[in-house]
Amino acid sequence: MVKNLAREQSSYFDGGLFQLIGWSILGGIVTFLTFGICYPWALCMVYGWKINHTVIEGRRLKFTGSAIGLFGNWIKWLLLTIITFGIYGFWVTIALEKWKVKHTIFID
Repeated sequence: MVKNLAREQSSYFDGGLFQLIGWSILGGIVTFLTFGICYPWALCMVYGWKINHTVIEGRRLKFTGSAIGLFGNWIKWLLLTIITFGIYGFWVTIALEKWKVKHTIFID
């Protein structure tokens, strides 16, 4: 029991509220000014910040995804959503989560 308790305590998030607010505002501004074209960049920036400040059982996570890598998928998902009259949009959330997990690793 003591061993399990020690493991649980070694998981934490070390990001700050003001950092999150700053990154989110910057991402929103960039997305707005580019009419949504740079949304994949904003998404990678904010998600990367969250993951890079997360430690699970003493092992820090790292996000390896890039906006360019997401942009191709984003266009594909957009076209599929348009072709299916919005139906594929329900799967975009799952596809995006799969992409995020695929690009999240442990540093050590």
